[in-house]
Amino acid sequence: MSTEPMCQACGMQYAAAREDCPICEDERQYVPQSGQQWTNLSALRSSGTYTPRVEEQGPGLTGVGSNPGFAIGQRALLVRARSGNFLWDCAAYLDDALVAQVEELGGITGIAISHPHYYTTMVEWAHAFDVPVYLHEADQQWIGRPDPAVKLWSGTTLDVADDLRLINLGVHFDGGTVLHWPDGENGQGALLSGDIVQVIPDRTHVGFMYSYPNLIPERPSVVRRAAELLAGYRFEAIYGAWWDAIVRTDGFEVVQRSAKRYLAHALDQA
Repeated sequence: MSTEPMCQACGMQYAAAREDCPICEDERQYVPQSGQQWTNLSALRSSGTYTPRVEEQGPGLTGVGSNPGFAIGQRALLVRARSGNFLWDCAAYLDDALVAQVEELGGITGIAISHPHYYTTMVEWAHAFDVPVYLHEADQQWIGRPDPAVKLWSGTTLDVADDLRLINLGVHFDGGTVLHWPDGENGQGALLSGDIVQVIPDRTHVGFMYSYPNLIPERPSVVRRAAELLAGYRFEAIYGAWWDAIVRTDGFEVVQRSAKRYLAHALDQA
């Protein structure tokens, strides 16, 4: 039974019952006008509301989530890398049927998550597949359910395999991280960005925000550093946090020109 409390607004799972959700009380999220409400994974499973959703999103990339989405509603991405399957980000809902579908695809060797809004049921996923979860140490304070499966890393990059690299950009959260897969997009490279680099409706650009729901822009110095870090990588496609939120072509150029546009507007207003 998975009865650890989960916030209904953001999906964060906590080790014990509490009245507040620090994630929602932070200015990068919000407490709904109806107030803080709680559930748990067992209740979600028994409700009959949620079913697994597993769909291809691109070459070697399978979206993993639920229908409907729960809380924030992001989907994860199963990276079918040469080194083995790896799960990027985390969807809140998990049941035996979803575990079985992922196992049929070859299981997973590890998990990495872009930022705390998607930590949610990461410990459930780690236990179900007996794998580690890699989180940047700068966001340690936001972990709702500590567990030995959680592995903190520091610095700017971490190679979780010889063909998969985590890059700490510091956008949105200090530990805000993206995943670079050089073999992705049939060898042209793919950037898995969560909403650290946000795929927006105009696919010719991406966005950078400190708080999305409360419309607080990211600091110019952080965006400048992120663009400089990503200038050292090549990638054709960018995969965001939502179903079909994908920049299919010219991903590298999209990031660089978006950062230039952002900085031009931000510095003009300074």
